[in-house]
Amino acid sequence: MSPITYIAVIIAAAVVLFIWNKLPVVVVAMATALGLWATHVLTLEQALGGFGDPAVIFIACLFVVSAALEATGVTAWAGQLLIQGAGQESRTRLLLLTMSLVALLTAMISVNGAVAALLPVVVVMAVRLKRKSSQLLMPLVFSAHAGSMLALTGTPVNVLVSEAASEAGVGEFAFFEFTLVGFPLLIGTMAIIVLFGERLLPQRNGAKMPADLSRHAKTLVEQYGLADGIVRLRVRATSPLIGLSPSELDLSRFADVQLISVQDGDGPSPLRRSVSEGDHILIRAGAEAAASLAARMHLAFREDVASGQGEDTLFNRRSGLAEVVIPPRSGLVGQAVFPGMVTDSGDLVVLAVQRAGSEVGTGGQKSGQGVALHPGDSMLLQGTWKALDLHLSDPDVLVVNSPELVRRQAVPLGPGAYQAIAVLICMVILLATGLVPPAVAGLLAAGAITLSRIMTLEQAYRAVDWTTVILVGALMPLSTAMVETGAARLLAEGLVGLVGGAGPYALLAGLFVLTAALGQLISNTATALIVIPIGAAAATSMGISPRPVLMSTAVAAAGAFLTPIATPTNLMVMGPGGYVFGDYWKLGLPLLLWFFVIAVFVVPLIWRF
Repeated sequence: MSPITYIAVIIAAAVVLFIWNKLPVVVVAMATALGLWATHVLTLEQALGGFGDPAVIFIACLFVVSAALEATGVTAWAGQLLIQGAGQESRTRLLLLTMSLVALLTAMISVNGAVAALLPVVVVMAVRLKRKSSQLLMPLVFSAHAGSMLALTGTPVNVLVSEAASEAGVGEFAFFEFTLVGFPLLIGTMAIIVLFGERLLPQRNGAKMPADLSRHAKTLVEQYGLADGIVRLRVRATSPLIGLSPSELDLSRFADVQLISVQDGDGPSPLRRSVSEGDHILIRAGAEAAASLAARMHLAFREDVASGQGEDTLFNRRSGLAEVVIPPRSGLVGQAVFPGMVTDSGDLVVLAVQRAGSEVGTGGQKSGQGVALHPGDSMLLQGTWKALDLHLSDPDVLVVNSPELVRRQAVPLGPGAYQAIAVLICMVILLATGLVPPAVAGLLAAGAITLSRIMTLEQAYRAVDWTTVILVGALMPLSTAMVETGAARLLAEGLVGLVGGAGPYALLAGLFVLTAALGQLISNTATALIVIPIGAAAATSMGISPRPVLMSTAVAAAGAFLTPIATPTNLMVMGPGGYVFGDYWKLGLPLLLWFFVIAVFVVPLIWRF
């Protein structure tokens, strides 16, 4: 068989296996690359060359940037703003705000960057609003495709089209000239999704959906009876407590006052030295008892946290809460603990102990009423987020909810958030100005995140969705094979020859069908590289302007809706959205028809033949 025949068989087999959905998509993708090598269509270096492609590296870096935004609470903050703007019940408002945001972000940093940044935001929103993620994630991606036509920087295809127009002697497209066609594309896309998306999209969640931990602190303080009466007092210069060690503090003579912790004035960590001015005393007491203690011990109420709001005092940007359970055969079984006790690590405080849902061991150290731990007891611990992350990997305790996961959802704009935002802005500037290639911008951003210690190298490695990276890298050689064997050019020239004599509108329609069809199987950039020179040559031979032909091709290349392998972003949402191969075309087909109308009938009204 000829190389072109081999390619046709490999593509058909891959599509059938993707639709069958019985084999992991990574296995199908790798088999496609190896099939191209085994049939001698490509060399081994070419068949595996996609893994070294700059686009693959850029995508991997975007996952790191996205994870940094999530880990520092930026995505939780953005999600809260979206939910506040959309309300709890309005599906339409939620979709419109989400689609508008991703479209605007796409225009600045490309489809891949925008979707990677907002994907965790939308997943958290789905969990928090109790909506199916499949109803939100595909609209996110498809509106990003439409938003890519809002500006020159929205997609590499726009740059290719503008350069081709310049080479054809009709002048480059201006930066926002694409908006003339991108705006109606986006409005129509949003309208179709709002009106028909709920019926055309499945009602599913991804296999691994995070729990809604947005109100985690409130839940814990209520469960452990700490919702009222947690007060943090600041030590004044005249306080008689100054100079005492934390173990020497005895507040037992104050009725209804329980000492929980003595904290360093520079942070929420337990104090390891003598008390000095500016340190904080954390107590559990009623309003009158707290006021009496403050007056007699020369303590001041903190002005930035209202008394009685336990979740705000204990759970904030600097410190958090964690619930742990004592498992059978734990080394802690039999050890005496009490509220206010500092753990052996010196940076966590036991706030409360419960057995079978009831609080035990409330007497504290001074009264000698600590409680010996039993299997199944639960403890509420408080400390800095770093201390919680560091010490709760101890096999002697079982952590109910990961502190890292809790922080990501429940603490908007946490530690490192502003550095992460600064890194994102710098990456956007580099991408928008084209000062460096996208892969370099991504590597610089990922490097800045690790060097600034927003994330460790291990966390950055775990942040990368390796399934998506392998899928993209393994399928990229398919584009190389189609170009090198002449298969794509043969298809393109045959179609242009078939419809070219029927007039310019038929030419636009034929080029749209070809571009859209190829774009469902290979990257839209590769598709554009194949179709653009043919379209420009056909326009010249027909005596019409290349500008509408080139712009129509760009619109068609953006319509990558029908398959998950059409673009990396389609693949990004496949797992979190719980989608299968056949879900994409149901919503994608009406959107592609809208793109066809714009490309064939609206574009010539703006850029005349």
